[in-house]
Amino acid sequence: MIFLTIASESTGVYKEKGSKFLAFAYPVKTEEEVKEKLDFLRKKYFDARHHCYAYRLGAGGERYRANDDGEPANSAGKPILGQLMAHCVTNVLVVVVRYFGGILLGVGGLVHAYKQAAADALAHAETVTDVLTETWRLTFAYADLNPVLKVVKDMNLDCYEQDFNLNCSMKVKVQKNLSEQLKKRLEQVESLEIVYE
Repeated sequence: MIFLTIASESTGVYKEKGSKFLAFAYPVKTEEEVKEKLDFLRKKYFDARHHCYAYRLGAGGERYRANDDGEPANSAGKPILGQLMAHCVTNVLVVVVRYFGGILLGVGGLVHAYKQAAADALAHAETVTDVLTETWRLTFAYADLNPVLKVVKDMNLDCYEQDFNLNCSMKVKVQKNLSEQLKKRLEQVESLEIVYE
């Protein structure tokens, strides 16, 4: 399955009535990565009033979350999430760090500010196409090395962590849309065992 994401970290900024909204967009694949990025920004911008964020994960953006971090309900996280959806990207985290300028913006003003900051960060990001993959560990007898390597080569699989001893093993990255085809090709190798990681 093909989807859109961003190539690397990008930033944006929005200012309104003395308040400063610093936006950071990151490519992420797991909730652990989301937590690491949030922890990093909270330490770096420890003096900021709010660290609001939203993320989408999975090829279809099926796992998502929006967080207002103390701002009025749905005034920060939801507008950030809206920008992720408007840009049709997934596996992306956007965090907006707010420095309060002393003048209240109201809920409408906050929605606008968080939306604009997130949009600015995403506008500076390079959008790229990615493919949903799975990691498989293949274990097989040394006698079956050649047939396995032929399939790996024919299907142009990324191969790493190879060990070719009496019992061989290797990890391969498989495009999800090719997994059934690969299984059929590997059925001919009697000693083969597949573990999905």
